[in-house]
Amino acid sequence: MHIKRLVICQYLSVIFTRTGNSFGVDTEAGSSDITEYQNSDRRRPNIRTKRSLKHRKRTHKRHICTVCDKRFAAKWLLNIHSRRHTGERLYSCSQCEKTFLTMNALSCHKNVHTGKYKCTECGWCSESSTALAVHRRSHSGQKPFECTVCSKRFTQSAHVVRHRRTHSGEKPYKCHVCGKAFSDSGTLNSHMTVHTGDKPYSCHVCNKAFSQSSNLHTHMRVHTGDKPYKCHICGKACRQSGTLDIHMRVHTGEKPYRCSLCNKSFSTSGHLQLHKRSIHSNRRPYECPYCGKMFKTNTILHVHIRVHTGAKRHSCRHCSDRFMWSHQLKRHLLQSHNEGTWLICNICQKKFSNNCVFKNHQQRHEGVKSYFCSECPKRFCTASDLKRHRLVHSNIKRFACGLCCKAFKHKRGVLSHFKRCASNQGFTGL
Repeated sequence: MHIKRLVICQYLSVIFTRTGNSFGVDTEAGSSDITEYQNSDRRRPNIRTKRSLKHRKRTHKRHICTVCDKRFAAKWLLNIHSRRHTGERLYSCSQCEKTFLTMNALSCHKNVHTGKYKCTECGWCSESSTALAVHRRSHSGQKPFECTVCSKRFTQSAHVVRHRRTHSGEKPYKCHVCGKAFSDSGTLNSHMTVHTGDKPYSCHVCNKAFSQSSNLHTHMRVHTGDKPYKCHICGKACRQSGTLDIHMRVHTGEKPYRCSLCNKSFSTSGHLQLHKRSIHSNRRPYECPYCGKMFKTNTILHVHIRVHTGAKRHSCRHCSDRFMWSHQLKRHLLQSHNEGTWLICNICQKKFSNNCVFKNHQQRHEGVKSYFCSECPKRFCTASDLKRHRLVHSNIKRFACGLCCKAFKHKRGVLSHFKRCASNQGFTGL
């Protein structure tokens, strides 16, 4: 007696009936595996659907993106991916006119308008009560998850896990090109574009290119004016959640980034790095193309170049006057058009138009001397005072008289000398 067996073909997607050494077609199956069972077993075999077979066939990724060389198993997946490079968004929301790359993304977005759970603050909706609870923290400022090392708080537990790696030094994501390691996969993906130089995502409005689709998506808000992140204290709206986090420090007074050299604190890491380069470092990698003068930051170089070009970028909205510097325009508006508010010292009643100069003035009253000389015990109220003092310890004389070529360490010294020198040599009207 022969045992009847069913064999499912991995190529033809049909079931064959096997009796002895002969085969006969039994029924359509749709499996990618060869499955064999005895006919006496009355249970149906574990047969996968046609969709599973099609999915397996697509493991051969024959469709290649001509921009970034990414491979896809199906042509329609490549077509969707190509829209990331062109910026084309075929699917638009009928309620807010926001556009999307795929119908699935549009369907997810529609939850914002029609979801079961709705935010009473901004109208944002979701199908999940948990997602709504997390979203509400952006309005309330609630951060229930705390780092056990530095007590910094976060809105989501995943953010705490990622943050803890800054304390442990754990960097599990490693670049296979240069070996540099990172604490999260997103930073590694961003780093990889340093090696490839690829910027496959371009804005269809201004043609600006980006290495990541998320950066392009954020950039598009410049054109649309969309500012979805709003401060619950003063109502200021921001394009990015990170920008809102930084803004909130204006209200909280938080300055988590501290200089290890002078203990001065800053609200952002960028301000701390700028402080270290401009105050504690002597490196001047930026050179003026007109006079060869070297500068510590690119921003200071561009400001200096205006001295050579004479460019007056700041114009008064009330009259035809133009100014080279923004603080000159601000002072002009205060003095000539009574626009704006003077900053008045409550000790000596002196008026200021520049906030930085005003703070430096207040520090002189308070006797706060945050800047100290590394060569001697002397301390100073401002960075400019420290900079002038450092010349005492050096032999560099950067200023020279144009008449007798005598060199000076300080600008004020050459100016007073020049007047005397010009008078002695018979020059008048200088």
